[in-house]
Amino acid sequence: MSDIRDTPDAIEADIERQRDELAATVTQLHARLDVKTRAKGKVNDLKDRATTDAGKPRPDLAAVAVLAVVALVGLVVWRSRR
Repeated sequence: MSDIRDTPDAIEADIERQRDELAATVTQLHARLDVKTRAKGKVNDLKDRATTDAGKPRPDLAAVAVLAVVALVGLVVWRSRR
């Protein structure tokens, strides 16, 4: 009762397919566990989002940052006088 799937060529092809799948899985796991590369990518993404094409800070984000600092200073001053 030999099945057509049990031929040596079919078994070798199945092993090769499984090796390819395992290699792809290992590559994906390596990419997920490479913290340094992922952190650099995140930093570059944030820089791209926070700057204009010329590399200067976006004016709207700069205004929000200034407002946040002013609000924080105001809160500290208000709390210290209470």
